[in-house]
Formats: sequence, structure tokens, C-alpha cells
Amino acid sequence: MRTRILTGITTTGTPHLGNYVGAIRPAIEASRDPDNDAFFFMADYHALIKCEDPLRLQSSRLQISATWLAAGLDPQRVTFYRQSDLPEIPELCWLLTCVTPKGLMNRAHAYKASVDQNVADSEDPDAGINMGLFCYPILMAADILMFNAHRVPVGRDQIQHLEMARDIAQRFSHIYGGGREVFVLPREQIDDAVATLPGLDGRKMSKSYNNTIPLFEGSSKQLREAIGRIVTDSRLPGEPKDADNSQLFTIYRAFASESESAAFRGQLEAGMGWGDAKQALYERLESEIAPMRERYDALMARPAEIEDILQEGARKARALATPFMAELRAAVGLSAARSAAAPAAKKKAGKQARFVSFRDEAGAFRFRFLAADGQDLLLSVAHADAQGAGAAVKRLRGLADPGQALKAEGDTYALYLDGGKAASGPAYADQAARDAALAKLLDELRALAAD
Repeated sequence: MRTRILTGITTTGTPHLGNYVGAIRPAIEASRDPDNDAFFFMADYHALIKCEDPLRLQSSRLQISATWLAAGLDPQRVTFYRQSDLPEIPELCWLLTCVTPKGLMNRAHAYKASVDQNVADSEDPDAGINMGLFCYPILMAADILMFNAHRVPVGRDQIQHLEMARDIAQRFSHIYGGGREVFVLPREQIDDAVATLPGLDGRKMSKSYNNTIPLFEGSSKQLREAIGRIVTDSRLPGEPKDADNSQLFTIYRAFASESESAAFRGQLEAGMGWGDAKQALYERLESEIAPMRERYDALMARPAEIEDILQEGARKARALATPFMAELRAAVGLSAARSAAAPAAKKKAGKQARFVSFRDEAGAFRFRFLAADGQDLLLSVAHADAQGAGAAVKRLRGLADPGQALKAEGDTYALYLDGGKAASGPAYADQAARDAALAKLLDELRALAAD
């Protein structure tokens, strides 16, 4: 079974070099692993907690989307969408809010830090604190639990939010799950090997410190100028430099091979001047960034293309979110009144989704899965005996979340059990037809499991 990884990007600023090395590059590399099912989203609802400037929010959404695409994110390989394009997210957030104890939110680090700062400033403890900040961990939980993510790459300061997401998920399952776990319990992914870049002044590169180096915004000239402002010590050309305590070397090493880094270290220790070192750093960065900057500028000039990509990503995400949300609505008692009678009516009419076993022309045992309207949605691999085919059907019926076992593949999709392909869908005319059938398959499998 593929591992589902989910990453959210808050849309409140313009990405810089530290964002690229610390988050963008490693996330894109992970998305290329065929064992990973990667979800990337623009966390624009989260941005509203601190950003009250509509123009800044709009421009940031565009810039960040273009940055990820220019850096190599493949929207065909991953699910790339805007949080605000999925109405199921705030709906799930409300369902989770209604089972979350207020005391749990009182313990959230961001809220406590704001309260402590207000008290230190002799202000009212809740001065300037909105409910968005207070309930932020619940919205984050909704983002994660909607897609039953297995792993969420976060910094150590976000571990508490993952713990809260698990607590909230378990509480929801205890109240509404009927003895089963409704959600996959997510785990944090902490990658200590990912580089943290220093900024112009030696502190961590951050917009909060105004010490960043631009990634794509601006020209190569602005990149050169930013590198020229990096603080160095007073050692003159010819004097050995301390590479390990130089932010120039730290940044260079994050973009260079081991041999290139070793050569640069040798030049510094041999007395290379800081001006020449900055020129070498600029040339190394520009060689990697220039092609991406060109793609970024082209994307920014065609915002409609970015919009199309995000809308397609939202459609893919909703193909999973919509049927799952229907299941959650039913669990809490919000399903339509007619749905209570629907199962009996379907059963009486003989129009339930069903598995059909048969022997193929070669004598092997297979099964098909047919929708309630008779549409052929799955054909199994060949089995040597009926018991093998029957065991596969039993495994499929017992999946907690069939969506975790399904994978889109070209003009069709496949179902994997225990790491091997168990069944495939028909070939479809285009991706839209494929994804519509995939959403229907998920809906039918979940309805069958509920029965």
C-alpha cells in the first residue's frame, strides 16, 4: 500500500532560499517516490488567521503555486490544490470542532505563547487573539484527516498539532465510529537531515528577521545583491577563513555536491577573499535557480494556466473528499432523510453494487466489481483457484479506506492489496472519465462496506 504524505503551504508571503532548501526541494523529491501518494495544498484558510490584506493573499497564492510548479512539482503525479477550493474541509473542521474539548485548545503552543506575551505586556490575556488562532489545530486536523494521511512532514514546533489531530480523530471515532477507527491516525515526519539555511545576518533565514535571499522574485541581479549583503568577518584576502562558521559556506554546501563543497572549503581555508567567495556562491546558486526562475516567470505571466492546474487538483481531491464526507455526515446523523430507506429499496430492487466471480478463457479464476447500475469498475488479476479469488474479495470488502489501495495509472486505475496489484479498471477516454469512475468506485465500495 502506498504511503500518503500531505504537505500544506501557508500563503502569506513570497518563498525564499530557505523555504526552497528546507521544504520545497525535499518535498518534491519525496513526491517522486512511486511508493508515496503525495498531497500538496495551498493553506489559504490558515493564512486568514494573520493576513488581513486581500491583495497580499491573492498574490501570495499565485506566487507560491508558481514556485512549487517551477521547482519541479508534477501535478500529474501528485494532488495539488487550494484548501479553499474544497468545501468539505471547513465542513469537516466543524464536525471535529464539535468533539474537541476546549481544554485541548487551551494547551496549544501558539495560543499559549500569545497569551503569555499579552500578560508580559500587561495586556488582557486574550488581546488580539482571534478564534482562527485559537482553533487553528482543528483546521489543521481537518486538512490531514480528510485524506487519511499517513505522514505529515513538519518542523518540531508542529509535533503538538499532529498529537492533537490524533486525539481529535480518536475522540470522533469513539463517539461516532461504532467500534471502528474512522480515520487513519497520522504520524509526523521529522527530517533532521534537511538543511536550515542562515540568512544575511547569520540567524535562521526568515521573513520575521528580514534577512532572506529571494528565490525567484526579482532578477539574477537581485540575487547577486542579496548575496553581497551576507555578513562576513574581517579576515582579509590571503587569511584562512573558518568555513564551518561561515554562512556563505553553509549556503553553498546546501546546493553543491560533496566534491564541490570540499573544493570550496579548501579555497576558503587557503585564503580566498570574501568578495570572490560571494561570487562563487552566486554562480553556484544561479546555475540551479536560473532555469527554475525562467519557468516561474513564464507561469506568472500565465495565471490562467496555474488556475487550471489548481482546479484540476481540486477535482482530484474532491473525488476522494466528497464520498468520505458523505460517510462522515451519515455517521453523525446529517445524511438526507431518504437515505435511511435507500438501502432496503436498493436491495429489494436487486441493484446493489456486487462482486461477480467467473473463470476466464484460460481457466483462471477472476472477479469483477459492478456498480449498482451495472457499470464495470474493476477486473481482478487471475487466480489459480476460487479460494484465492474469494480471499481477495474478502480483503477488499474489509478495507477500512479503499481509497488508500487505489492508484490512478494513465487512462485507468489499479487496486493494490498487500503491495501487489489485485485488480484494474477499464481504459477510459480521458482523465476526467477515469477520475469520475474512480470516485464512483470509491463510493460504491464504501457503501458496500457500510452495509
